Amino acid sequence: MNDYKPLFPYFGGKSTVAGLVWQRFGNPCNYVEPFFGSGAVMFNRPDGWTGIETVNDADGFIANVWRAIKAAPGEVAKHADNPVNECDLHARHLWLVGQRDRITERLCGDPEFFDAKAAGWWIWGACCWIGNGWCSGRGPWTSVDGVMTLTGGGKGQGVKRQLPHLSCAGQGVWRQMPHLAGAGQGVNRQRQRPADLIAEFSARLANVRVCCGDWERVCGPCVTVSHGTTAVFLDPPYADTAGRDSRIYAVDCLSVAHRVREWAIENGTNPLMRICLAGYEGEHAMPAEWEAVAWKAHGGYGVQGEGAGRENAARERLWFSPACVQEDAGLFGVKP
Repeated sequence: MNDYKPLFPYFGGKSTVAGLVWQRFGNPCNYVEPFFGSGAVMFNRPDGWTGIETVNDADGFIANVWRAIKAAPGEVAKHADNPVNECDLHARHLWLVGQRDRITERLCGDPEFFDAKAAGWWIWGACCWIGNGWCSGRGPWTSVDGVMTLTGGGKGQGVKRQLPHLSCAGQGVWRQMPHLAGAGQGVNRQRQRPADLIAEFSARLANVRVCCGDWERVCGPCVTVSHGTTAVFLDPPYADTAGRDSRIYAVDCLSVAHRVREWAIENGTNPLMRICLAGYEGEHAMPAEWEAVAWKAHGGYGVQGEGAGRENAARERLWFSPACVQEDAGLFGVKP
């Protein structure tokens, strides 16, 4: 896909550096992305490449979005194509939170399962919502006999209400008014109808294997090096050493990044493995032979103004394993 634009707002997306990642990956015959999210890296891969692709996300809502788009783009688009409506946003948010366990369990147990309505509603809501917390289940408002009720529910049970953000710079999800300014975000932007946009993503996903579950399930030899030269893009949740708020994630995972780093180091000496680990400056202690590349994140509320968000944007790092393509070897070059 050329000039990939995210289908929905997603914290920590890597579209800004996707080109750099592919310069270092070159043209491997196998690609694995264990923390897929909005898929910025895979969707921004240069055209003309063919090979095996496997993506995964532990968040059942995200995995369901991509599996449903792949199998039934028209159905997903039908449910995603809806005017911004505050009442719809709250009602759908509550319904989705109640579906997380069912959807995740079915995704993990059945490789062909998907829920097109949940996928469309999730995408639409993510594009209306402002801030973090969309479908996290962290909030005191729940549905009681079809009525939005303040019950004091905990994580995994309810949604949160807060004042709306009405500026043109907004994006996100919590219990508040939806994004009202400008042309909208993701599938709500007016330049392209959801059906056409989602159809493009569906075509790109035609031969992609979409998994849901623990990241290590798609990082074993049978998924990676048994297919030959393999590129693995690792973008785990920030570790506790990064100093970020764990509430930005819908799934509890502060300890995941440490194990990811260990796996990357263990497999980084394999000449068939081209690994990129994304993180923050000081978050990961990597071997000297790994190449560290600094980059700066763009967009989002956090990098506006002069606060910690702007400072954090300059702390972004990518670490490339020794087998990755040298910077001057060309896009599809082979490292000597």
